[in-house]
Amino acid sequence: MRKTGLRSFLLFSGGAAVAALAIQWGSARSVDAARYEDLDLFTSVLHHLRRNYVEEVDETELIRNAVRGMLTQLDPHSSYMDPESHREMQIDTRGEFHGIGIEISKRRDGVIEVIAPIDGTPASLAGIQALDQIVGICPDEPPAEWSEPCGSTADMTLFEAVRLMRGKRGTPITIQIMREGFEAPQEFTIVRDVVKVVSVDGRAVEDGYGYIRVRSFQERTTKELRKTLDRVRDEAGGKLTGLVLDLRDNPGGLLDQAVSVSDQWLSEGLIVYTQGRDPVQRHEFRAESGGTEPSYPLVVLVNVGSASASEIVAGALQDHGRALVIGSPSFGKGSVQTVFPLEDGSGLRLTTALYFTPSGRSIQEVGIQPDIVVDPATTVAAAEPTGAGAPGLRERDLRGHLANPDEASDAAGAADAQDLQLARAVEVLKSWTYFDRLRRDAPSQSAAAAATGPTESATP
Repeated sequence: MRKTGLRSFLLFSGGAAVAALAIQWGSARSVDAARYEDLDLFTSVLHHLRRNYVEEVDETELIRNAVRGMLTQLDPHSSYMDPESHREMQIDTRGEFHGIGIEISKRRDGVIEVIAPIDGTPASLAGIQALDQIVGICPDEPPAEWSEPCGSTADMTLFEAVRLMRGKRGTPITIQIMREGFEAPQEFTIVRDVVKVVSVDGRAVEDGYGYIRVRSFQERTTKELRKTLDRVRDEAGGKLTGLVLDLRDNPGGLLDQAVSVSDQWLSEGLIVYTQGRDPVQRHEFRAESGGTEPSYPLVVLVNVGSASASEIVAGALQDHGRALVIGSPSFGKGSVQTVFPLEDGSGLRLTTALYFTPSGRSIQEVGIQPDIVVDPATTVAAAEPTGAGAPGLRERDLRGHLANPDEASDAAGAADAQDLQLARAVEVLKSWTYFDRLRRDAPSQSAAAAATGPTESATP
C-alpha cells in the first residue's frame, strides 16, 4: 500500500502545504500580475467600509467573511476554517474530545436532531434519547450578541451547535429538548466529560457469521477494526463463514484509513486513485498482501448517509468482486479535500481532486449503486457536518456541487432501515455459503454417479 502523501488529503500536511501555497501564489503573480489588479476592488470596498460605515467594523472578521464567501462559490466542501474551527476539525479526526457525547444532524427543516447518544457518555446518562430535538442551547458564557441566556438552534449551523456544547471537562451545559410527549421543551443540564468515539464495533450475529460496523474513519479506525475482527471471530466460533461490513450513515473521514480498511480484504491491486486538475496530479493507492483476511463471503451495507471514505471502501471491494454491496445508493461525494494550515492557526479546506474506484468509476453525484437494492422502511438522519446528513439529501442536491465527469446521476432512494437491510445481508451470506458448498461438492457427486452407473426408473 502506497502511504506517501496520504496525510495531505482530508487532514493537513504541515508546513510544507503552506510553503507550497506561497510558492504557487508568488509564481502565479509574477507570470500574470494583471490578474491580481482585481484585488483593487476588494481594497477599495474595505477602505469605504472602514471610513464610512455607520458603525465601527472589525476588519479581521470582514476579511474572514470575504474569504468564506469566495470559497462557498466553488463547491459545498471548500471552506475557510477560523482557528477554532480548524482545531475542532483536528479533534474530530482523533476521535476524542471533551463534551456530552451525542451524534446530531440538521434536518432539512432546520431542526437539530439527536441521532443517538453515545453509550456511557454524559448525554446517555442524563437521559437524552434518539430523535430528541435540540431547540435551545444555554452556554455558560453566552455570546455577546445574544439577548437571552439561551439561544435558539433554529438559525445555528451544525458546527455552531457542536462548538457550544463542547467544553472543558467538568463544566455544565444546559440544552433545551423537545420530545414526542412533551408539551413544552424541557431543560437538561449535563456535565461535560472526556468522550471517546469508538469508530468500530461488532458482534457475532450467529454461529459463523459476524457483523462489523464502522461509524467513521478516524486515526485509530484500522487498529480498532483488527481488534474487533478478532473478537467477533472468537464469538462466532473461531472462524468466520461470512461477514457483514456496515458502512451506513458513515460520513467518511481520513483517506489513509479508508485505504487500509479496504486492504484488510484485498491482497493486491488498486484500491483508489485521485486525479487533480493537471493530468500529472494522479495518486494511486494499492493493496498489500500481508494481513489480508480469509476469503469468506463479505457483504457491505451502504445508504444515503455513506459518504466519501465509506464510498471508497465500498467501491474498491465491489470493483474487485470481493464483496456484494447491499442497501440503497450512497451519498455520492467523490471529491478530495486538502486542508492547508494558515499562519494564524486557521485552515483552508480546498477541493483538490476527484477520486476514482479501481475500475475508473467516479462516484461524484452518482454514489455507489448497490448490487442488491433493499429499500428502507424508515428514514433516519445521518450525522454529517459537511451536508450529508439530511434525510434523503445527497451530493447532487447540494448547491454548487461538482458534476460527475462521466455521467449524470439517476433517481435514488431514502435513508437507513437497519434491521431490514441487515437481515437481508445475513440471508445473502447464508445463500452464498450454501451455493458455494454445492459447487464444491458437485465434482465428487458426479464421480460417485459415474461409478455406480445410471439408476433405472419408470413412470407407471
